[in-house]
Amino acid sequence: MLPFGRGQKYGAETPVLRDVIAGWELSGITEFQTGQPLAITQPNETHGFTESQRPQRSRQPYTFERADALALVQHRGIPGGSVCQNRVDVRIIGFGWLAAALSCAAASVQLSPQPQKFRTFYAVYDAGVPPSLETGAATATASDGVVWRGTHAGLWRGGSEYFAGKRYLPDDDIQHLLPDNAAGVWVRTRTGVSHIELRPMTMAAKAALFEARVHARHDRHGLVSPSNLRVSGDLASNQMRDDDNDGLWTSMYAAAECFRYAATKSPEALAYANKSTEAVLFLEQVTGGVGFPARSYIRKGEPMPRDGEWHWTPDGKYYWKGDTSSDEIVGHFFLYGVATDLLPDGDLKRRIRATAARIMNRIIDNGYYLVGLNGKPTTWGRWSQAYFRQEPGDSPLNALELLSFLRTAAHITGDPRYEREYRKAAIELGYAALAGRYRELREEINYSDEELAMLAFYGLFRYETDAGLLREYRAALDAWWANIVREQNPLWSLIYALAEPTASVDLVASVRRLYRMPVDTIDWTVKNSNRSDIQWQSSTDRFRHRQAKTLLPPDELPARKWNSNPFDIDGDGGGRGEDDGTAFLLPYWLGRYHRLLLGE
Repeated sequence: MLPFGRGQKYGAETPVLRDVIAGWELSGITEFQTGQPLAITQPNETHGFTESQRPQRSRQPYTFERADALALVQHRGIPGGSVCQNRVDVRIIGFGWLAAALSCAAASVQLSPQPQKFRTFYAVYDAGVPPSLETGAATATASDGVVWRGTHAGLWRGGSEYFAGKRYLPDDDIQHLLPDNAAGVWVRTRTGVSHIELRPMTMAAKAALFEARVHARHDRHGLVSPSNLRVSGDLASNQMRDDDNDGLWTSMYAAAECFRYAATKSPEALAYANKSTEAVLFLEQVTGGVGFPARSYIRKGEPMPRDGEWHWTPDGKYYWKGDTSSDEIVGHFFLYGVATDLLPDGDLKRRIRATAARIMNRIIDNGYYLVGLNGKPTTWGRWSQAYFRQEPGDSPLNALELLSFLRTAAHITGDPRYEREYRKAAIELGYAALAGRYRELREEINYSDEELAMLAFYGLFRYETDAGLLREYRAALDAWWANIVREQNPLWSLIYALAEPTASVDLVASVRRLYRMPVDTIDWTVKNSNRSDIQWQSSTDRFRHRQAKTLLPPDELPARKWNSNPFDIDGDGGGRGEDDGTAFLLPYWLGRYHRLLLGE
């Protein structure tokens, strides 16, 4: 490691050396080759001053494999944009100055069209149903050669893919099967008929379906969250509603659109990113613009909420929800950093900076508490040392959150107050070390906490340059990863790969889970606990639910966000709600922007 920065021989107090040069490592590689030298060039596409340029790589990335990566110089932290697909090119120039292209050692995954599952229900004697489905066996060989087998408890494709519940079937008692001509099947059950189609689709086309769903049924004044279905499974009965975590869910959706815009320069993505970012900013404005964001709000005349702490604005136009939690603040600051970095609107970014400063000032000025308009700390907005002594199990996560807020605020505002407060909390108060004690102090596995931790880690690794702090943050991240790794969570795996550039991360398995996320996000009742292929854990989860050892694909699980337990394999939603689908859009577009996902 180069001897610059905190804890090193030189530059601990020099901002340029501490924040730019610190954390770099230099190593050498000797390479012996035989044969004639080969100079590889390509036409210049950069409109520069030369007629040719050196390509970034001399072969295509592997499809569904982690490609080899070589890093001669490695900088701690998350690089941005396209750097993760590049091999590092190092040159020593002049008086020992080092110039290098940053690299992320996590290899990119080349995307390709994959089959997506669609189903259509028919009455038994509907004219569109093939007549030959009335008789025949409960097994069929599809046009792609895969055998489908019906049982009295669902349908199997090839012995490993399971179809049950109303996501796929009128009921689970299979009577007859008939293959179609495109790898799918017609299914006759005791009470009806289902046509299950397997349509090859790019991930970009799948994302377009999810976008259409968001803006058809989940965009409430720019806030994006799940909705209710007044009639089970009937999308025409959709009813948008306030959600306890409107700020968090909308921040994640807006960030997805920021990444989409940065990756594609789509005008639609920019419009959606701006709209939902404005909605998140309004959550702080609706309470009076004093650094206290609401959880949610409704307009006068909309359906009244049934729970929580609510307040009318003085003009009587809006009804907003208080007792704002750390979840919301994590989401807001995640978005503030991403939007500031990626969106072009200068006025919007100015208002993001001002809002972030007001919220951060309120937390700092109140001793690391989020204090409501009643002058009391909210139930979950607590990051103080006093709170940590009362609730030590919360302290590693909450210490991490506060550090991420401060580091992001320092980055987007440039205000030295936040840099000073950040270093005070991290070093003098020991919050950086405390963040690494998660496994020691953890009282239970909480998948919502994993979500908050990984979103907070993104900002820390994106903006931190201090090698010593980054070592502590990597130790903290690895403590969370010890449980997360078995989930093959696409979003957390991508963030981990960016933050831990030398670690082995199975991005292929995580991308496979993205492909297997169902295009139907209705909250159907799902039952897997009757299956003989499931292995079970000996312990229950924090809700006393039985947990599987077997990790099922998302299209066999209830429709959920990434803050839920993937080993809780049953659900009783009854088709009375629909998720917005940000759980797919955010990892897809984050991966596209960071070039860990290539192609569409």
